[in-house]
Amino acid sequence: MNAQALIDTARALVADYKGLLAMDESNSTCNKRFAAAGIAQTEETRRTYRELLVTTPGLGESISGAILYDETIRQQKKDGTPFARLADFMPRSRAPP
Repeated sequence: MNAQALIDTARALVADYKGLLAMDESNSTCNKRFAAAGIAQTEETRRTYRELLVTTPGLGESISGAILYDETIRQQKKDGTPFARLADFMPRSRAPP
């Protein structure tokens, strides 16, 4: 990727005052947070938590993309839609895929 393409991509990601949703929390970090709140530390609980995030009403009005963790990129919503297709949950953005 050339420098101008990188600059254009970065600008598109923050256009209209939007930002990125950081869903790249490691399993161990997520488990520590869950343990402190008395929540079971399982892959299914982490998946459910992440689904709650990506199905938040109006999410696409505030973010232009997401940073995913290794486990997250392999997970999917209950209906089978992969979290890696987060763009499908949001209105069309100007950011490249």
